Amino acid sequence: MLNLIIFGAPGSGKGTQSEKIIDNYGLYHISTGEVLRDHIARGTELGKIADKYISQGQLIPDDLMISILDDVLDKNSHLTTKGVIFDGFPRTIPQAEALTTLMDKRNMKVDAVVGLEVNENELIDRILKRGQETHRADDNLETVKKRLDVYHHQTTPLREYYIDKGLYHPIQGSGSVDSIFNSIKTRLDNL
Repeated sequence: MLNLIIFGAPGSGKGTQSEKIIDNYGLYHISTGEVLRDHIARGTELGKIADKYISQGQLIPDDLMISILDDVLDKNSHLTTKGVIFDGFPRTIPQAEALTTLMDKRNMKVDAVVGLEVNENELIDRILKRGQETHRADDNLETVKKRLDVYHHQTTPLREYYIDKGLYHPIQGSGSVDSIFNSIKTRLDNL
């Protein structure tokens, strides 16, 4: 079993690299962003609450994200036998601590944190291009800048948190999709 967190700023390639990791290792993918966007699209109560935060570039409150994740893990436990890749979670140290608790109660642990590192100008360019291609409402310049500011203030401390635990593996997130994936694979194959 291999349980991973894919970590990086918005636009760093977490979704793209997650797909390649899933294909290679057979992991169950949990993208909190996709879960939240699904609820927003369906107009659920959770979706309405989440939309208020996301549309302003803010993070969903920890207790809400943790209960969502707990529910996803419970409903999909039959899909997690080879492991899980967490994409977009945790985003804060309290969420990381809560994830440890969720994993412990399932006799699981986080094996590695893959940190995609990309400079800010490239991140902005990527997100704006993605917004033009996918028409995601949160991929506009004003919201992107807010999301990156939130990332730097609230999520970046996780990098040190996981470095201290010996779980963080920095990966240069610029270059071709395949070369980035090969760097990730080399790290994971040597765990």
